[in-house]
Amino acid sequence: MKKLLLITLFSSSLIAAENDHSGMHGHSHEGHLHETMVDGKGLDVNPERFDMFVKELSNVNIAIVSVKGMVCDFCARGISKTFLKDKNVKKIDVDLDNGKVVIAFSKSKEITYSEIEKKILSNGQNMSDLQILEI
Repeated sequence: MKKLLLITLFSSSLIAAENDHSGMHGHSHEGHLHETMVDGKGLDVNPERFDMFVKELSNVNIAIVSVKGMVCDFCARGISKTFLKDKNVKKIDVDLDNGKVVIAFSKSKEITYSEIEKKILSNGQNMSDLQILEI
Protein backbone atom coordinates (compact mmCIF):
# COMPACT_ATOMS: atom_id res chain seq x y z
CA MET A 1 0.00 0.00 0.00
CA LYS A 2 2.86 2.39 0.83
CA LYS A 3 4.44 1.69 -2.57
CA LEU A 4 1.19 2.43 -4.35
CA LEU A 5 0.78 5.69 -2.43
CA LEU A 6 4.36 6.74 -3.22
CA ILE A 7 3.95 5.90 -6.91
CA THR A 8 0.69 7.87 -7.05
CA LEU A 9 2.23 10.89 -5.34
CA PHE A 10 5.32 10.78 -7.56
CA SER A 11 3.37 10.48 -10.81
CA SER A 12 0.91 13.23 -9.86
CA SER A 13 3.78 15.60 -9.03
CA LEU A 14 5.37 14.86 -12.42
CA ILE A 15 2.10 15.59 -14.18
CA ALA A 16 1.67 18.82 -12.21
CA ALA A 17 5.21 19.93 -13.05
CA GLU A 18 4.66 19.22 -16.75
CA ASN A 19 1.37 21.11 -16.70
CA ASP A 20 3.02 24.11 -15.05
CA HIS A 21 5.71 24.17 -17.74
CA SER A 22 3.45 23.74 -20.75
CA GLY A 23 0.61 25.78 -19.29
CA MET A 24 2.70 28.91 -19.39
CA HIS A 25 2.28 29.17 -23.14
CA GLY A 26 -0.47 26.69 -23.87
CA HIS A 27 1.88 24.21 -25.52
CA SER A 28 4.89 22.07 -24.81
CA HIS A 29 8.36 23.44 -25.52
CA GLU A 30 9.90 20.02 -25.90
CA GLY A 31 11.96 19.99 -29.07
CA HIS A 32 10.85 23.53 -29.95
CA LEU A 33 8.95 22.33 -32.97
CA HIS A 34 7.32 25.47 -34.28
CA GLU A 35 6.35 26.59 -37.75
CA THR A 36 8.79 29.48 -37.91
CA MET A 37 12.38 29.52 -36.74
CA VAL A 38 14.11 32.87 -37.03
CA ASP A 39 17.73 32.83 -38.09
CA GLY A 40 19.24 35.89 -36.47
CA LYS A 41 22.27 35.85 -38.79
CA GLY A 42 23.49 39.35 -39.47
CA LEU A 43 23.74 42.14 -36.97
CA ASP A 44 21.02 44.47 -38.18
CA VAL A 45 18.87 45.55 -35.27
CA ASN A 46 15.67 47.53 -35.18
CA PRO A 47 16.97 51.14 -34.90
CA GLU A 48 14.03 52.40 -32.82
CA ARG A 49 14.28 49.48 -30.44
CA PHE A 50 18.05 49.97 -30.13
CA ASP A 51 17.65 53.71 -29.44
CA MET A 52 15.18 52.94 -26.66
CA PHE A 53 17.57 50.34 -25.25
CA VAL A 54 20.59 52.66 -25.06
CA LYS A 55 18.59 55.65 -23.81
CA GLU A 56 19.98 56.67 -20.42
CA LEU A 57 22.87 54.17 -20.67
CA SER A 58 26.44 55.38 -20.41
CA ASN A 59 29.85 53.91 -19.73
CA VAL A 60 28.85 50.47 -20.98
CA ASN A 61 29.78 48.05 -23.71
CA ILE A 62 26.94 46.71 -25.80
CA ALA A 63 26.95 43.19 -27.19
CA ILE A 64 24.69 42.59 -30.17
CA VAL A 65 24.19 38.85 -30.48
CA SER A 66 22.59 37.06 -33.41
CA VAL A 67 20.79 33.94 -32.26
CA LYS A 68 19.40 31.00 -34.17
CA GLY A 69 16.78 28.83 -32.54
CA MET A 70 14.75 31.29 -30.46
CA VAL A 71 11.23 30.22 -31.29
CA CYS A 72 9.06 31.35 -28.41
CA ASP A 73 8.74 33.66 -25.45
CA PHE A 74 9.94 30.88 -23.16
CA CYS A 75 13.26 30.83 -25.09
CA ALA A 76 13.59 34.60 -24.86
CA ARG A 77 12.90 34.68 -21.12
CA GLY A 78 15.41 31.88 -20.54
CA ILE A 79 18.15 33.85 -22.28
CA SER A 80 17.25 36.99 -20.37
CA LYS A 81 17.32 35.19 -16.99
CA THR A 82 20.67 33.56 -17.78
CA PHE A 83 22.38 36.85 -18.59
CA LEU A 84 20.78 38.79 -15.73
CA LYS A 85 22.49 36.42 -13.27
CA ASP A 86 25.74 38.15 -14.26
CA LYS A 87 26.22 41.24 -12.04
CA ASN A 88 28.04 42.97 -14.93
CA VAL A 89 24.90 42.94 -17.08
CA LYS A 90 23.18 46.29 -16.75
CA LYS A 91 20.34 45.74 -19.20
CA ILE A 92 19.18 43.17 -21.76
CA ASP A 93 16.73 43.18 -24.64
CA VAL A 94 15.72 39.99 -26.42
CA ASP A 95 14.12 40.59 -29.82
CA LEU A 96 12.43 37.28 -30.52
CA ASP A 97 11.05 38.32 -33.92
CA ASN A 98 14.48 39.20 -35.33
CA GLY A 99 16.67 36.72 -33.45
CA LYS A 100 18.69 39.41 -31.66
CA VAL A 101 19.85 39.82 -28.09
CA VAL A 102 21.28 43.19 -27.05
CA ILE A 103 23.16 43.23 -23.75
CA ALA A 104 24.65 46.19 -21.89
CA PHE A 105 27.71 45.19 -19.85
CA SER A 106 29.78 47.22 -17.39
CA LYS A 107 32.82 48.74 -19.10
CA SER A 108 35.03 46.76 -16.74
CA LYS A 109 33.66 43.45 -18.06
CA GLU A 110 35.61 41.84 -20.89
CA ILE A 111 33.07 40.48 -23.36
CA THR A 112 34.14 37.27 -25.03
CA TYR A 113 32.48 35.35 -27.83
CA SER A 114 32.95 32.05 -26.02
CA GLU A 115 31.32 33.23 -22.78
CA ILE A 116 28.26 34.59 -24.55
CA GLU A 117 28.06 31.54 -26.78
CA LYS A 118 28.14 29.26 -23.72
CA LYS A 119 25.22 31.13 -22.12
CA ILE A 120 23.19 31.03 -25.34
CA LEU A 121 23.90 27.31 -25.79
CA SER A 122 22.88 26.61 -22.18
CA ASN A 123 19.39 27.75 -23.19
CA GLY A 124 19.23 25.53 -26.26
CA GLN A 125 19.92 28.12 -28.94
CA ASN A 126 22.92 28.82 -31.16
CA MET A 127 24.86 32.03 -31.50
CA SER A 128 25.74 32.96 -35.07
CA ASP A 129 27.36 36.40 -34.73
CA LEU A 130 28.53 39.00 -32.22
CA GLN A 131 29.31 42.70 -32.38
CA ILE A 132 30.62 44.85 -29.51
CA LEU A 133 29.88 48.59 -29.29
CA GLU A 134 31.08 51.14 -26.73
CA ILE A 135 28.57 53.64 -25.38
